Amino acid sequence: MDSPPAPDAVAQAKEHALAAWCRARTSVLVGYSGGVDSTYLAAVALETLGPDRTLAVIGRSASYPAVQWARARAVAERIGVPVLEVDTDELNDPQYAANPTDRCYFCKRELWGRLQPVAAARGFAVVVDGTNADDLRDHRPGAQAARERDVASPLAELGFTKADIRALSAARGLPTWDQPSSPCLSSRLPYGTAVTPERLARIERAEAALRDLGIAGDLRVRDFGVRAQVEVGRELLAAWETGAARARLDAAVRAAGFETVDLRAYRSGALNVLAGVVPGGG
Repeated sequence: MDSPPAPDAVAQAKEHALAAWCRARTSVLVGYSGGVDSTYLAAVALETLGPDRTLAVIGRSASYPAVQWARARAVAERIGVPVLEVDTDELNDPQYAANPTDRCYFCKRELWGRLQPVAAARGFAVVVDGTNADDLRDHRPGAQAARERDVASPLAELGFTKADIRALSAARGLPTWDQPSSPCLSSRLPYGTAVTPERLARIERAEAALRDLGIAGDLRVRDFGVRAQVEVGRELLAAWETGAARARLDAAVRAAGFETVDLRAYRSGALNVLAGVVPGGG
């Protein structure tokens, strides 16, 4: 994005409602990834309730990229929200590792199963996630796990769109306002392909190498065995699909452990479309 959007009156009213929502709960534990949504939610909760009644908790596993963890910690330090890290063990759950179309359910079941006891032990009234209203229209099997564990989604409940959250984040000076979405590394594997630490590490190496080449914005390295399907923002595609730039891209991905490389424009949820769990389209 070129310049920060300004939040409109409707978005500002939603933020006031969010602050009131937090005050009514008295204390909040945020499932925190360092992404656009959870960062905004943590910032509002912190401003409303203070550091003694706000806690951001990061779930750490092989599916959470190291670069994302470092960014999440840096942002949390910048805004002053207390952070706790807990290890999650979803990769040792055979139901998760088999990578069914509802894989995210098993991941979130593990995460919230770890965070709810933390909240209870530390006296936090509610556990919240960063689900927004736009997410409700997508394939989100993890939402069922949140409901089962009584995890609240105030951004969705109060009607926050992604555009609202980006605009309000920019107005707060949050560095995440224009950050691309970054789901877990397992989302790069086609459904039915087993999730293993080795595959996740290979994807992470490839994406990190492409970032080092200067590829910004949306980026996915989707793992099709020996073949990597690299997706970059449509506006960058022409600059990387031929010549010396393409040679550098291919070399970086092969060095990470793939044998062949396809390059195409980024498409959100491409593997969901491929699996038929959401409709295809343009």
